[in-house]
Parts: sequence; C-alpha cells; structure tokens
Amino acid sequence: MPDSLLLLLPDGTVADNSDAHVQVSLLPREQAVGHNIFAAYPSAPESQRELFESHEYVRQHLVPHTMPLLRYDLERPAEQGGGTEERYWQITHYPLFDEQGRLEYILQRPQDVTAQTLATRQVAEAAQALAESQARSQFILDSLPVMVWTNTPAGQPDYFNPRWLAFTGQTLPELQASDWHNLAHPDDQATLLAAWREALASGQPLQHEYRLRRHDGAYRWVLIQAAPRRADDGHLTMWVGSAIDIHAQRQMVAELLQANEQQAALAEQAYETYQRAESQRRTYDKLFNEVPALIAILRGPEHRYDFVNPAYQQVFPHRQLLGRAIAEALPEVAAQGLIGILNQVYATGQPFRDPALRVDLERQPGTPLQEVYVDLALQQFTEQNQPAGIMVFAVEVTDLVRARAELAELRARGTGGPGAAS
Repeated sequence: MPDSLLLLLPDGTVADNSDAHVQVSLLPREQAVGHNIFAAYPSAPESQRELFESHEYVRQHLVPHTMPLLRYDLERPAEQGGGTEERYWQITHYPLFDEQGRLEYILQRPQDVTAQTLATRQVAEAAQALAESQARSQFILDSLPVMVWTNTPAGQPDYFNPRWLAFTGQTLPELQASDWHNLAHPDDQATLLAAWREALASGQPLQHEYRLRRHDGAYRWVLIQAAPRRADDGHLTMWVGSAIDIHAQRQMVAELLQANEQQAALAEQAYETYQRAESQRRTYDKLFNEVPALIAILRGPEHRYDFVNPAYQQVFPHRQLLGRAIAEALPEVAAQGLIGILNQVYATGQPFRDPALRVDLERQPGTPLQEVYVDLALQQFTEQNQPAGIMVFAVEVTDLVRARAELAELRARGTGGPGAAS
C-alpha cells in the first residue's frame, strides 16, 4: 500500500506495517512486528501517554480517533549518516472488526506534517519579531523628548508624537484634520507655507524656524526639519519631521547682542557656535537612527546598552558599547556618580533631568579627560509592568554653558562689577 500504515492488535502489539511506514519510520519490519508499539518505537513519556489514550479511546468507543499534533523525532541509521530529525505527525487510529463485530485490529495512519508545522512556526516567529520591532520603534519614537511628526508623500500630516500633542494641547485627530500651519504665528505663516511647498515640489529636506502656538496661547520659536523617505526605487514614501523649541536660545542671543555693542563679534561667534551644536541634535533623517541627539537604551539593573544611535556612538568612536554594561563601557563616567542616578531612575520610575550636567569624558584612547556639559534626560520604561530599562536622551550643551558664563561676565562688567572702571 502506498500510504504509511501500521497495523496493531488491540493490546498494542505490532502486527504489520506498510512499506511506506517502514521507509518513514527508518526501522526494519522484522524489528517491529510482534513487539509492543512502545517498545518497537520508543518515544518520550508524554508522547506514549497521548498514544495510549488514543488507543484506549478506540478500544472503548470503537470509532476512529485523531490525536493532537505529535512531535516524534527519528533517529537515522548510521549507514544513512546518523543524527536526529525533528519530525511532526498527525496520527489517526481506526478500528477494524472481525465477522462477529469485535475489535480485531487498530489501524494507525501517521501523516508527516513536519514541513507544514515548521512553516507555520516560522510565520508565527516572523510575525512576533515584526510586532516586537514595531513596538520597540513606536516606544522610542513616542519617548523622544522632541516633537516628531510624519506626512504622506503629498504632505498631509498623519502622525504626531505625544510631545507634539502635549505642546499644542490638541489631539491627534484634531491635528490631522486641521491646517497645521494655522498654529504658526500670523506673521510667520506665509514664509512657513512657502518653505514647505518648495520642499514638497523639490523633494528636498526642509529646515525652517518659526513661532508655534503653545497650549497656553504663548508663541515659542521652534526649529523644524523634515526629511523625505524614499523606497529602493527612489520614489518618495513619506516625510519625517521634527521640531525643537529654541525660544530660550533666541532670547539668549538677543540679550548677548544688547549687552554691549562692542561685544557683537563675540555674541555672533557664541550664537554660531551654539547653532552648530544645536544642529547636531535637531538634524532628523529617517527617525531616530540619524537624529543628532544622543539616544541610548539601557536594559536591566546593570544598565546594559541595548540600543545606541550613531550620534551617541560617535562620542566614543574607539569603544564597543552595545551589549556592555555602562560601568564596563564607560568607567570614567561610572566613577562620576552616574550609576547612582541610573539606579534611582530604574528603581523608582522617577524621570531625571539636568539641563547642564557636567561629565568628564575620554574622547580618544589614552588622552586626558575633557570637561563636557550635556542636557540629560533619563526615563524608565517597563515591560509587563516591571522595570525593564532606561531611555537616555542627551544633547551636548558645552558651548551654551560657556556662552552663558561669558554673558554673565559681560553683565558684570556693564554693571560695575569686578574689574569695572572706577
């Protein structure tokens, strides 16, 4: 018979099997016939229990019974190379009766469904991996302490992250349905629309500064950047944009210019220096992988690097960060008390923010530590309602801190402070 069949006596003794069954089971017929099925084809206790229960069902009810999917691996003979093959089977038992209607045999029909089972598992695993990747990407996008949005290829907004919603005080449906440029200051709307239409027409990135209305009605200067995302064939699939509040920076520059006209050159240099530093953290292209801010995910209580964006890695070009605990990867930072701050955020869930945290870093191997200031934000994230790690977002503000120090010195000179002429 071409099908794989095994004929059993009611007590489970092997009476015969087909050539196809011999080929599939990799066991010669003479080593099986006359032996109990569990002795002839040994398997795990769980598999034997399920087989016995199926036999018992047929014996009691005298009707066919199909078992749940069963894993039964096959041992290849040495002449066939040896080793174990992972195999899955769909097994059905049929009752066969004698002339008096009594149960004479149980016919077992095992169907090899290994290919279908493994294919189904691969599809499920791929779907789970995709879902986890999407969830992780969404978490990072929603956690960034900057305003992010996306547009269709035609320029219609279709997503705003929580930071944008909190700033404007509007819901996602409200923003999607409204003319977003109406949130700009009336004096800035014309130039904003012109810049956006030019970007849409050319397909080139956009960078623009304008005043955006906050939820309390106040207008704040923001810098926006929008970058086109293209498919492999070059056609535009979406726009990704970011907005950063630069109101304080613009005010600081204005104060520097008003402090002393003779110091205009210094003020301009300070502004340009700050703008160069700011451009690193407000450059957005393809979401977080090219965001200029320093972004990392530290996982577990040992604060092990699970994600590092290029801008973060660039600070430490000579070090391997991914997969290493921060105390191991950055020992000089750990020695400055950062581990205690991380431990507190991880344990309590309370965010940490320091707009001018000083850290001394080893920029190149073997060189002295350099004094660096960063605007640092730490935020705990959870998985299954348990602390899982910390989201790190930092922007280097060394030039800004130094500019503020220079401004303070200028003010002191202008008000008769130390060093003023008597």
